[in-house]
Amino acid sequence: MSTREEILARCRSSIRERYAMPSLDDINPITWDDPVKQFRQALENAGGKAVEVPSGSDLGEVIKGLFPQAVSFAGNPGEIPAVNIDPDTVEDVSRMESLDVGIVRGETGVAENACVWVPQTMKEKAMCFICEHLVILLPKSRIVNNMHEAYRRISFTGYGYGCFISGPSKTADIAQVLVMGAQAARSLTVLLLPE
Repeated sequence: MSTREEILARCRSSIRERYAMPSLDDINPITWDDPVKQFRQALENAGGKAVEVPSGSDLGEVIKGLFPQAVSFAGNPGEIPAVNIDPDTVEDVSRMESLDVGIVRGETGVAENACVWVPQTMKEKAMCFICEHLVILLPKSRIVNNMHEAYRRISFTGYGYGCFISGPSKTADIAQVLVMGAQAARSLTVLLLPE
């Protein structure tokens, strides 16, 4: 028996009482009358921003208007005219270290905590974390009430990776000083697309 197996066996032998897993049918997750409104509030509380995009708007112009000083925009060039870097054609991800704006499509938004499920749809997933400002495109109809509903909807692409993103990266670990963009983007903007 290996050391690992021995430790686990000792832990298992110390369990005095066993409990059955609770039925998921007994859980009544939180819901809202207006999940979009709750999503906006939760995102603002997390330090992000939600912007409703009117029907027929040019997404490229909307994004450029939000980041007028930005020079580099990465994302799917066929979807957003403002994009001048295609993450699928970047040979060395370190060339994206000074990326101003990364643009990705979110699959599901969660009103409970403003998380957005973002499946990997490009070769360089680092774009979501290395950019200064992250923009997530999310149809309002894809916002659900809670994580229980979200987990039923998530799916993976051929890359086999995805993550929930909520708000900009921040930490206050050192001297309790809030630092934005410590591990990822300094700002998060979710563009709420019309139905």
